[in-house]
Amino acid sequence: MTSHPLDRPAWSALIGRQSHLAVVGGGARRMDPDFGLFAGTEDQSPESLAALGELVRAHGGDVGLVERFDPPPVPGTRVVSSALCWQMVAEDLAAPASVTFAIQPLTQADAPDMLALATLTKPGPFFRRTHELGDFVGVKVDGRLAAMAGERLRPDGFTEVSGVCAHPDFRGRGYAARLMLHVAGAIRARGETPFLHSYADNAGAIGLYEALGFRFRCEQVLTVLAPL
Repeated sequence: MTSHPLDRPAWSALIGRQSHLAVVGGGARRMDPDFGLFAGTEDQSPESLAALGELVRAHGGDVGLVERFDPPPVPGTRVVSSALCWQMVAEDLAAPASVTFAIQPLTQADAPDMLALATLTKPGPFFRRTHELGDFVGVKVDGRLAAMAGERLRPDGFTEVSGVCAHPDFRGRGYAARLMLHVAGAIRARGETPFLHSYADNAGAIGLYEALGFRFRCEQVLTVLAPL
């Protein structure tokens, strides 16, 4: 087990600033399923792993572990998927270019449109209350939500940029990149460091993130577990 908060970002968030969202059992925690699928264990002891298995069984649905290495087997679960990711941080950001479109804060009234956009574009796990994990902003065109970006995991001193997506009808206009810079800039203005995750084989996305000022920190493994 490691001590840097970003080595185990989900666990760090669930024992820290987002502990109020955690369902706790022994040495294991999982995020309230309405908000997300993230989970983790205090250590890799048989007791903690068994506690995580029980949380998966008792509350249903998948859970996702974000760790530096593949987790050991968790009793009562099966591995649905395992993907190598790049974790990237932004100590410095690219200077935002001026734009002709308005960046708007998104509110509870926008929740159905946010969920619909995320369901369509699949930027990552997005659930009924994921939009409440942090601040979200968007671009609207003729009343339609064209693009959005926001915040997700919040380990101490860091906030994850996530939920970045654009509707297929509005891609190629620079909305997503500009929204990312807006969210990351707001995180830095609070004295925190923005970070994000990308699938390691998504060269296009990684290239965009590097252009915005994000740099590779480490590899992470996203392991999704389901009950047997």
